[in-house]
Amino acid sequence: MDKLYSIGIDSGSVATKAVLFKDRIMDTVLIPTGWSPKNACSEVFESLLARNSLNADDVYVVATGYGRVATDFADKTLTEITCHGKGAHYLDSDVRTILDIGGQDSKVIKLDRDGNIADFIMNDKCAAGTGRFLQVMVSLLGADIEDLDSLTRGAEPEKINSMCTVFAESEVVSMLAGGSSKEAVASGILHSIAGKISTLASRVGIENKVMFTGGLAKSSELTRIIEQKLGREVVTNSYSQLNGAIGAAVLGQHFANKKSK
Repeated sequence: MDKLYSIGIDSGSVATKAVLFKDRIMDTVLIPTGWSPKNACSEVFESLLARNSLNADDVYVVATGYGRVATDFADKTLTEITCHGKGAHYLDSDVRTILDIGGQDSKVIKLDRDGNIADFIMNDKCAAGTGRFLQVMVSLLGADIEDLDSLTRGAEPEKINSMCTVFAESEVVSMLAGGSSKEAVASGILHSIAGKISTLASRVGIENKVMFTGGLAKSSELTRIIEQKLGREVVTNSYSQLNGAIGAAVLGQHFANKKSK
């Protein structure tokens, strides 16, 4: 039986995202991954099927992200690099460089004009500069990530020198104990994250147009600071956090069409 739809699932360390696709994005689901990527993947899959009155036989499933190995129902699993590249090309075919800050890694991907991967670099050995780093730092401030834009706007940033999350945590505690304002420290944290992804980008090279993806792309202040450090415009998209799942879904439709011929 031909698969009429595709579902892309991107299971990261923080969130699991899924996209139902048929020539366009038809529906999306995003939930916390929690302790079990397997359960999270099953939940987003079943949710999309139920909400759209579909059966498992109707869809071709492509899984990506850290939790992709847990999706025993997927027709295919692919790397994050492949899916993020295809997702960004679908959202904006003019994009040539992708900056992605995930929960446990950050990556810079270069695309050719057809959306193929031209080069990439990934930092997955250290949590510094990742979403996990930001979560740890923000919890020290007693703030929420959603409040970062209003908290940091206009603040003069404190300089955070430590390159390691553990040492940066001690540095932030010392700053607060020494009388630094919450706003200045929070701004310093955003500058630290922006500095790390900018350094990573400079190692692989940057070509316009640049797109920032991942959950942190929702922060207009972090986007502005990255633009400042790179010296060029950085665009985001309302689907930025779903970019990997979108790419998986687009590729899923391609594989399903190929199989039906």
